[in-house]
Amino acid sequence: MNVSEEIAALPQDAIPNEDFCQTTGPSEAGLLTRQFLAFNTVITLQAFGPDAVVLAAFEAARAQCRVYERLFSRTLPHSDIARLNGAGGRPVPIREETAALLEAALSYCAASEGLFDVTIGTAVGLWNFHEGRVADAGRLREAMAHVDWRGVHVKRAADGTVAWLDDPRAALDLGGIAKGWIADELTALLVRCGVGSFVVNLGGNVVAHGLKLDGAPWKVGLQDPFERGAVVGAVALSDASAVTSGTYERGFEKDGVRYHHILNPRTGLPVDTDAAGVTVVARRSIDAEGFSTTLLAMGVERGLAFARSRPEILNAYFVDNQKRICSME
Repeated sequence: MNVSEEIAALPQDAIPNEDFCQTTGPSEAGLLTRQFLAFNTVITLQAFGPDAVVLAAFEAARAQCRVYERLFSRTLPHSDIARLNGAGGRPVPIREETAALLEAALSYCAASEGLFDVTIGTAVGLWNFHEGRVADAGRLREAMAHVDWRGVHVKRAADGTVAWLDDPRAALDLGGIAKGWIADELTALLVRCGVGSFVVNLGGNVVAHGLKLDGAPWKVGLQDPFERGAVVGAVALSDASAVTSGTYERGFEKDGVRYHHILNPRTGLPVDTDAAGVTVVARRSIDAEGFSTTLLAMGVERGLAFARSRPEILNAYFVDNQKRICSME
């Protein structure tokens, strides 16, 4: 059995809430909307166009999300990532999509000055931001010895592609980069399906393609880090992506200390930053996603300097701990 046949023989893992799907519209303006659940978040697709064309494109995008979740999930047992994490350092056959995502992710690890690392999974697993569990200090120190993105390898061959981790106890977590890659793939898919004016929203990771029917750009709100559901401003988007990272997204308070989910790959502890949230605008969603966490971890002053040094970043909007907004403009 070659690599491709081995992958094809894997069982199909059930995805939580896989059957939920809701379609509304068209609205008075002609906008069709579909929502479904994937990647532990609500996916929202909105588009203008003939109903049959748009709905077929939406269904194709939903089906593709199922493929990606079964490949990239850290928790589905037969995903490429779960099998890599459980292989004890042995080479594992992976799909081409996983190889492309891994290679892209490693490039952002290299560019981040050590503030983004896809092998942070060993530390992430010690925290529980839903139940308010602080990682044990001793276990966290031990886990950090296994965080090093440079030990991740992808190798292509005539019979398929394999990947492996140098450290048998390392653990990949692509949660900080996968949605950006997926958003770009869904954008290309919708365009191939004949849809020209649409928004893809993967739970705060937004791509806007084309213009509205009245010729206006789409608008994306800048999340208020201190009040869920509120915004502190808006960004006009056309053929671009805006991705927001914030310390408000997941966290808890215990014994008077606030803990958030964005961890420092050097310590395994929540990053110490004066930025409560940052929204990055880029042509490609993977660029916006790949740099958003890094900029948040850097803080406002250093983050702005870094953003100005990266031609991929069109703009970056920081909301600091005093709710002030700073940008590259």
